[in-house]
Amino acid sequence: MTIGEGKDLGNVVISFKIFPSEATVDLNVLKEKIKKKLPKFASVHGFAEEPIAFGLSALIVHIVLPEDRSGVLDEVESYLLKIKEVSQIETIMVRRV
Repeated sequence: MTIGEGKDLGNVVISFKIFPSEATVDLNVLKEKIKKKLPKFASVHGFAEEPIAFGLSALIVHIVLPEDRSGVLDEVESYLLKIKEVSQIETIMVRRV
C-alpha cells in the first residue's frame, strides 16, 4: 500500500497554548485534568510550559487527533474550555504525523 491509499488518512497533532485562569493554578494538576477531559478519539502527545510574565506560565499541549474526523478542532477546544482552570486557549500549530 502506498501513501494516500485506503481510507485511513492518519493523524494530526494540534498544539494549543492554554492560559490558566489564575497565576496560582498548578500546571501539573491542569495537565492531568486535560488528559481526563479529552474525548476518546484524542490523546496527549506532550506538554511544555511557556513563561508569560510575573510568574505566570502558559501550558503548551500537543494533542493527537484523527485526520479524517470533521470538526475535531472545535470539539477539542470546547472540552478544554470547560476546565475551570483554563482562562483561554490559542491554537498555535496543526501538522500531520
